[in-house]
Amino acid sequence: MMDMDRLKGGAQEVGGKIQEVAGRLTGDHGTQAEGVVREVAGAAQNLYGQAKDGVRDATGAVSDYAERAYGQGRRVVSRGSHTIADEVGEHPLTALLVAGTVGYLLALLVNARR
Repeated sequence: MMDMDRLKGGAQEVGGKIQEVAGRLTGDHGTQAEGVVREVAGAAQNLYGQAKDGVRDATGAVSDYAERAYGQGRRVVSRGSHTIADEVGEHPLTALLVAGTVGYLLALLVNARR
């Protein structure tokens, strides 16, 4: 979606150019100068709108990337938990021994700090 500042700035820029040409054709230096000022102001407003569009586009791209990364992370965790569940189901005694060993080592670490 195009920013309104771009549209307004473009219109003001065109209006200023027309006013400048009209002033030049009629020999009215005041009108010509006003046209140049309007044209420059319109160009500045147009650039401001373009900058806002750029920020909006960049924010959207970052948001899209974050959503994809989150979804991919969820799938990896889900597959990992299924793999662990399958392994525990196939080798329950080994899983129990590993869990007991990890618990024992953690207890040793906690007690060693006291």
